[in-house]
Amino acid sequence: MVVTETARTCLKVGKLTAHYDETIALQDISIEVREGEIVCLLGRNGAGKTTTLRAVMGLLGRRTGAIEVNGHATEGLPPEAIARLGVAYCPEERGIFASLTTEENLLLPPVLSPGGLSVDEIYEIFPNLKTRRSSPGTRLSGGEQQMLAIGRILRTGAKLLLLDECTEGLAPIIVQKIGQTVSMLRDRGFTVLMVEQNFRFASQLADRFYVIESGAVIDQFTRAEIAGRLPHIEAALGL
Repeated sequence: MVVTETARTCLKVGKLTAHYDETIALQDISIEVREGEIVCLLGRNGAGKTTTLRAVMGLLGRRTGAIEVNGHATEGLPPEAIARLGVAYCPEERGIFASLTTEENLLLPPVLSPGGLSVDEIYEIFPNLKTRRSSPGTRLSGGEQQMLAIGRILRTGAKLLLLDECTEGLAPIIVQKIGQTVSMLRDRGFTVLMVEQNFRFASQLADRFYVIESGAVIDQFTRAEIAGRLPHIEAALGL
């Protein structure tokens, strides 16, 4: 899917500043995600990448600046209202309910808007989950839990997906499957803002990148620009 500069803006963040107690976590962050894009937030541990996703989802108490989701300002809105604007968040910790089966986990989220995937469609994307449909969450491997976490948000009908470290700690073959899935979702009309430590994985998948350091955006570039700027990018990421 080719994304043009005239594509509709799904997410616009302007001069976002956020605090944890007295600590400044984000400093005047501005990013934009257009419909049909995969945009990646890069940076070292503790740079502010996850905090940015949490702010977009309305999970931070103290913040200033503007966030618009599909043209709607989200200032003061609770997370459930932001979700109804068409955004879904898959956290790094996955949030699998251990006492529920795979299928019960998939059925748990409400359908917030039309266009969500059915359980059978999710099983087509992740056949492992169909095989383990009756297994409790505690019996799933790390890769299966990540598939379940992604599959669960696809049921909601959200078209803007926030994915936090979706390859963390996974075997290479599972990382490859996750990459194929994210690419397929873009082809099906989804838009993705992802946080990723695995630059090699992200560089083959994302359309545009923002580098965050100490809570601020210090660089941005497209996939086409990576080759010409690789030493600078690797230095910024500590690779």
